[in-house]
Amino acid sequence: MQITSIGIDLGKTTFHLVALEERGKVVIKQKFSRKQLFAYTANLPSSLIGIEACSGAHFMGAALRDQGHDVRLIPAQFVKPFLKSNKNDFLDAEAIAEAVARENMRFVPIKTDDQLDLQALHRVRDRLVHRRTALINQIRGFLLERGITFAKGPANLRHQMPAILEDAEQNLTPRLRSLLAHLWQEWKTLNSDIERVSDEIDAIAGRMQPVSGCARHPESGRWWPRQPWRRSAMAQRSTEDASSPPGWGWFRVSTPPAGRRSCSASANAATFICAACSSTVPVRFCCA
Repeated sequence: MQITSIGIDLGKTTFHLVALEERGKVVIKQKFSRKQLFAYTANLPSSLIGIEACSGAHFMGAALRDQGHDVRLIPAQFVKPFLKSNKNDFLDAEAIAEAVARENMRFVPIKTDDQLDLQALHRVRDRLVHRRTALINQIRGFLLERGITFAKGPANLRHQMPAILEDAEQNLTPRLRSLLAHLWQEWKTLNSDIERVSDEIDAIAGRMQPVSGCARHPESGRWWPRQPWRRSAMAQRSTEDASSPPGWGWFRVSTPPAGRRSCSASANAATFICAACSSTVPVRFCCA
């Protein structure tokens, strides 16, 4: 039995494996738990294994690569054209096995632990910023009902909120004044958390070598790209040496589409990220 390619459909507790031979015939079709899958693949000869780029795919890819397999992560939209008939786990695994064997297929590089840590920091910061924005809008809405207005944005809230709370002549009831004081303290806590995460991201970026095509923001001093994309990780892998800092060359796209200026938040879609801080937000908000 000559195995040409293997497709694995990932799940939380169960994993479906399908192996194809040279003519595309299914030669293995089995269902495993996580522990059983690692035991089974450890006894297989070195093979080409495809995994759909989804939650847990980078851990699984690194583990199978350590066993000596050639592991490649495929974005979900590139697997869909190979899916036959009704969708189920075994058909998904078969479609992945067919897609991974294509010569012109695009793949997602397997992230290192440092890259995953940096990605987690950015996602936490994005969530905190969204919470802070929602909190500011809620405070402005409460004050607008009492005839008090100020421009949107954290800077305006920081400058005017203390004066509003201390001004006894404002049209605020004791209950609303107490509620606004609580929201004001919540805002300061969120702002402190955002600054702490931002400082950690800055510390990581500061240890990285300056990148051509990037410049420092005149106000924040953080790195931002002059161009919305850089070369792909697949193209850089051959030129990247062992001394490259963590996160260097971490990209999901192999060919930048013309005219595209923003990025996608999907874990499976091709995503443009900042060359310095690996942010997955639109370029105009990068490193903000």
